[in-house]
Formats: sequence, C-alpha cells, structure tokens
Amino acid sequence: MIDDDAAYQALASHDARFDGVFFVGVTSTGIYCRPVCPAKTPARRNCVFHASAESAEKAGFRPCLRCRPELAPGNAPVDKAHRIAHLIVQRIGEGLQDSEEAGLEEIAAGLGMSSRHLRRIVQAELGVSPIELIRTRRLLLAKQLLTETKLPVIDVAFASGFASLRRFNDAFVTHYRMPPGRLRKEAAGGGGKAAVHGDTSSLLLSYRPPYDWDGILDFLRGRTMKDVECVTEDAYLRTVRIGGHTGWIRVTHAARKHALAVEFCHSLVPVLPALLGRLRNVFDLAARPDLISAHLGKDPVLGETVERNPGLRVPGAFDGFEMVVRAILGQQITVRAATTIAGRFAEAFGEKIATPFPELTRLSPQAEKVAAASVDDVARLGIVSARSRCILALAQAFCSGAFSLEPGSDPDAAIRSLEALPGIGPWTAHYIAMRALRWPDAFPKEDIAVRNRLGGVTAKQAEVLSQPWRPWRSYAVLHLWRSPG
Repeated sequence: MIDDDAAYQALASHDARFDGVFFVGVTSTGIYCRPVCPAKTPARRNCVFHASAESAEKAGFRPCLRCRPELAPGNAPVDKAHRIAHLIVQRIGEGLQDSEEAGLEEIAAGLGMSSRHLRRIVQAELGVSPIELIRTRRLLLAKQLLTETKLPVIDVAFASGFASLRRFNDAFVTHYRMPPGRLRKEAAGGGGKAAVHGDTSSLLLSYRPPYDWDGILDFLRGRTMKDVECVTEDAYLRTVRIGGHTGWIRVTHAARKHALAVEFCHSLVPVLPALLGRLRNVFDLAARPDLISAHLGKDPVLGETVERNPGLRVPGAFDGFEMVVRAILGQQITVRAATTIAGRFAEAFGEKIATPFPELTRLSPQAEKVAAASVDDVARLGIVSARSRCILALAQAFCSGAFSLEPGSDPDAAIRSLEALPGIGPWTAHYIAMRALRWPDAFPKEDIAVRNRLGGVTAKQAEVLSQPWRPWRSYAVLHLWRSPG
C-alpha cells in the first residue's frame, strides 16, 4: 500500500484510480470509507489508512453507508464500481446497446460475476441502477450531439445507444420534458454553431485548466506509429478501429473553452461513446492539475519544472496492444529508429484505410493477425529476434485473454503479468501501467533520464527518493523528462 501521506493526497482528490487500493478510517466518527467517498474530506489528523476493508473493521471502524466499502474488499477489478461503470459505457459503445438487459448479462459474465452482483455494486457506489446509469449517459451524449452537431435526430438516437427512435424520444421527453428537436432549435436560436464538415462532425471534451497542450503533442509526436497516427503543429490525428467500425479522428485545442475539439468521421458514430472514452484517457482529461501541482511543487527537485508546466498531463493509450508494441519497439534504440520500425510494422500487419490525410493510410495492427505470424515474419522488419518473440508472446496473450490492459485494471497484477512475458522488464511494465492502465503512481525507477535528473543515482535510490511524490509519481516522471539537462 502507498504511505499515509500519499494516501491522504489521493483521498483529498477523490481520485477513482485509487479505489480499492486503500481504505480510510476516520477516528472522529468511527467510520471507514473508500477514497472515492463523496463525503467531506476529513482532517488529516483524524485519518487512519488500511490496506483492506477487513483491516479497518478489525480496528473497530464500521463501514460508511454512502460509499459502502464492504462491497470493495480489495484490489479485485470486480470490486471497483467506477471501473464497472466505465466498462458498461465502453461496452455499450462497442455494440451492446441493442438490449440493456442482455448487455448487462454479457458485461457481468466478462467480469466473472452475476448480473445481480453487478447491479448491487453500481447501485451502492453511484446511487443508481445500471440501467439508470446507462440511460443517463446516453441522454447526456444525445444532448451534446443535438447542440454541437447537425447529425440527424435518428443518427443521434443510435449514436447515443438507443435501440430505436421511439425509445429515444420517449426517454428524452420523460427526462427533459421536451422533444429532441426542440432542444436543437433552442440551441440554434441561442446563437450556437453546430460543427459539421460534410461527412464529419465535431464535439468538445472539457478539462480542468490549465492544460499543457503543446507538451502533450510533443510527447505523442515522438511516439507515433507511422501511417496510423500523425501529430502536426496543432493537432493529433489517427485512424480508428472500434469493434467493426473504422474511420479517423482529428483533435485540436479549444483553449478559450477549456476543451479539446474532436472531429470524427460519421462512420464512427455508432461507437461514439467508446471513442470519446478512449480520447479522454489519451489526453488525461480527468486529471486534477491543481492538486497534483500543489503536491509535487513542494518538492525541491520538481518545484521549478512544475512551476513551468502547471498543466502537464500523462498521455494515455488509445489502444493497449498498439501502445505496448510501440514501447517494445522503442527499447534501446533512438526515437527516430523506433518510429521507422513502427511504420514497417504497421505496413506489414495493419489493414489499409482511405482517409483525407496522406499521413493516415493504415489501421492499427490487430493482435490476432500478429499472433498468427512467425518470428521470421516479424524479424525481417528489422526487429531483433528477442523483441520479435516478445511481440508474438504479447499478441498471443492478448488473444487468449490472459491479461487486460484496460484503464482501471489492478496495476500490480498487470505489472506482474507483463513482466512474465519474455523481453518485458520492470521499466517497460511500469511505463505501460503509466499510460495504458492510467495508473498515476507508476514509477519506472530504472529509467536512465530519471536517475540522471536525480543526480546519477541507482534505481534503488531513485525508488527511495520518489516516495514523497506519491501518489502521483507518473506525473513526477513526466516532469523529470521535461526538465532541462
């Protein structure tokens, strides 16, 4: 478990990524909670932290009636209601919107639990049933599509996950007391401009300012997969495959609105919820830069760079398999060489796609196609045999479902699974946890740049020096990579 000071920082931010990692007992009330509890944050002097719900109860604390910590006894993914809610929304976007009940049964089976248990966890954590959660998310997306795009109402209905226009209209009238068309007319009458460019539309994704847009573009620019991604001076572009739907997106910065503008082709409308969820992860839109900077800025090593980059984000991964392959290809070679090899890899294993951009010509390679290849097929691209075997083992693990790299997965278990693969060491595993799992406390202590910034220390010494940065060591690593020298 993270130390008490780091745990309190995570508690104060109500960061859902720490749900299940620790529990807090409040001595003034005798109650213990989860770090995502909506109750007012207690004073530091009244907090006692425990690694499990059992430990808190053994110490004499009783469970909170609001966050129900007894339903989340550990780090198991099935005990993280926020993650379950995220998966519900993601699965809806990937084709489970036709039947709400059938969709819940499938999600529950995938998590190794009963649908009844899934309902109980979501109800306890969020105060609504899974069906209510699904409908609320659908309606919120529908409102945004109606006001920010010119998509036909029927397309809005299906893009939001409704199985029919009638059900969409009924839900809209019930919740908002107006038909969908009226909302669009009112938005247009108020001077709102719906973004549409032929067969594309645009939506805004908000963030908490400040936001280091140039910094995140610089990071992504040096780690692109050629033909699949492209970073220009002011935009991030990539091809997209979600389920059976393919297309492309272009992301720019709407600084005055504290948002990112996402332009997407209409072929991706049926999977829009999943697409937007992935982009929120890539651009770290849920971060609290105020809390993170206030904590890291106290450190003498990080203070100067934190002051220069107050809106720094940790870029996530659009596709877990793609990101891990790119990380493996980049081991022990220059960034330029890695980008060249990644382009060859995409050309060999990625399907062709037509886009308006000459830089985007391939879809990201799929694990199934890579797993069917031989070591020689991969090695002839200029990839050494050891890394070729590592990529094949990774693809086979993905295909077999041996492990998942979805945000919210248990980071310790995922890191152990990654390190068990040939060719993936602690540095790569923590780097993957930082980006693909969205784990804010990952720390690749073997990183030579980090160790040099800390005075040429050993990996063990770097681990010790990093303790005051917890629970946001991932952000500290990005600050060290950005610092001069």
